Amino acid sequence: MLLVLILLHGLPERVRVAPRWIHYALWAVTLLAMSAVGLSRARPGWVRAEKIVLWIFFLVVELGALATLALLVRSILGRSGELTGLQLLTSSIAVWITNALAFSLVYWQLDRGGPEARVRHGGGRPDWQFPQDEAQDTAGWQPGFVDYLALGYTTATAFSPTDALPLTGRAKLLMMFESTVSLVTVLIVAARAINVLGN
Repeated sequence: MLLVLILLHGLPERVRVAPRWIHYALWAVTLLAMSAVGLSRARPGWVRAEKIVLWIFFLVVELGALATLALLVRSILGRSGELTGLQLLTSSIAVWITNALAFSLVYWQLDRGGPEARVRHGGGRPDWQFPQDEAQDTAGWQPGFVDYLALGYTTATAFSPTDALPLTGRAKLLMMFESTVSLVTVLIVAARAINVLGN
């Protein structure tokens, strides 16, 4: 979450869609909700509040990334020259990383009922099948945030599933959406930025 905040803070003023204070307020509220779960020893009310806050965090961050991407594409198509090649490149990298991190957070919250459900009773129905689920020497294994971070990264990089297979419709739709945002960011914005820098 801190990395997302830093990336949003570093966007050029021309493509920033919200004032900086909104990013800080969102980060503070999310951190407060997560801290409350830890301090209350995961009371059900605080766990539900944390889930709601994390979903709001994801929606605000992802909608902001999409709006920034739309501004970048409009700037390229309009050939206005308001953004330099370096600004286009750094902005596209920020959008790509923000997209991968935001979806990692969603995958972590969604799969098997969320982190609390996985810790307490092994979780519910899985949305993704990880390689460790099938390995005999990893009985009782549960995915951690790093596994979902790798899932978000590989989906954004390869534009397709890699080692973790989506099992549910919602998992497939989320991965398709993440791949589409990543594809537009890399093929249109980053490619144009590299072209501008090369001239």
